Amino acid sequence: MKVWLDGALRDIEAARVSVLDHGLTVGDGIFETVKAVDGKPFALTRHLQRLTRSARGLGLPDPDHDEVRRACAAVLEANPMPLGRLRITFTGGHGPLGSDRGDQGTTLVVALGETTRRPDSTAVVTVPWTRNERGALTGLKTTSYAENVVALAHAHRHGASEALFGNTAGRLCEGTGSNVFVVLDGEIHTPPLASGCLAGVTRALAIEWTGAKETDLPLDVLREAEEVFLTSTLRDVQAVHRVDDRELPGTAGPVTAKAMRIFEERSGDDLDP
Repeated sequence: MKVWLDGALRDIEAARVSVLDHGLTVGDGIFETVKAVDGKPFALTRHLQRLTRSARGLGLPDPDHDEVRRACAAVLEANPMPLGRLRITFTGGHGPLGSDRGDQGTTLVVALGETTRRPDSTAVVTVPWTRNERGALTGLKTTSYAENVVALAHAHRHGASEALFGNTAGRLCEGTGSNVFVVLDGEIHTPPLASGCLAGVTRALAIEWTGAKETDLPLDVLREAEEVFLTSTLRDVQAVHRVDDRELPGTAGPVTAKAMRIFEERSGDDLDP
């Protein structure tokens, strides 16, 4: 396995980041996960645009898109696999043991891991913790991910693959690594960005391709929605068959099934929409 680290491909055993890297010591970093099919990344331009938005939100320098593209291409060529999780990580670089940043430049890592197609449906649980829709990191895809680690572990203990958050106002927000959609009276709705959710790349494509509406929704909409589905880079569109103790149909409902079909067709036609 080879990874890209600061300008070159390296064997994974030899790739080393400083123990004083700000991404490690204080979570001062951002990242993107990109689906790669047969060595080709999907929606890379949109992911790079969001990487830059996240960098600016943290006050990091803009990532060099040309370098990131070269890194992705090199890693994909060096590690052939049918379906991969391409991870781009960009941190504040070597810094002091505190919140102040150093002046030695940023760190760029691109790595690839093999993955498998997700099941067509899954179970989710809501969690007792909230997303802060007014926080400094709201809407940024940062490496400060421990809150998601805790919530996802909670979901796994309850037989689910994803945990869903409300925000501080009691409105539906997002999952640990996904966006959530609900079907009400045959129409698709998803929380607006003002809820505090991440502007998911797959979320945006699903809205464009299905006509889903951004709607401020109470958390308990999950108890009345006709259908529920998730979107994310590696899930694409995935039906939900259980929310907490509420059972939904074991297969995708008609609206979700159509959304799944549309996404598969459109994404297959254009690898960089």
